[in-house]
Amino acid sequence: MAFDPPIAARGGRHVFFDRRELERILRLYGRMVAAGEWRDYAIGGGAEAAVFSVFRRASEAPVYRIEKRPELARRQGAWAIVGEGGMILRRGHELDQVLRFFDKGRFKVVE
Repeated sequence: MAFDPPIAARGGRHVFFDRRELERILRLYGRMVAAGEWRDYAIGGGAEAAVFSVFRRASEAPVYRIEKRPELARRQGAWAIVGEGGMILRRGHELDQVLRFFDKGRFKVVE
């Protein structure tokens, strides 16, 4: 089995959320938990992206992923919301603009 050295040892950069970004995401998470929409989350950082995954149940695949990819900042925008099937639901340059995807009134109950 090959040993994969840590990102720092390879000379690469480790992407993660800064304090303000994480605070904004966790505020949204708290609001959605209070509404009964979300129940669990996971945070990960890597060489290319930082990801905040949201789950309805801990045993399932993530419902949404909020991704930060700095390499796309000049083109499409560093921020993206990715749905269950891997489809990009929203992309942008500013975190607050992208998180408006979850604003009230966006989702409607269908009977």
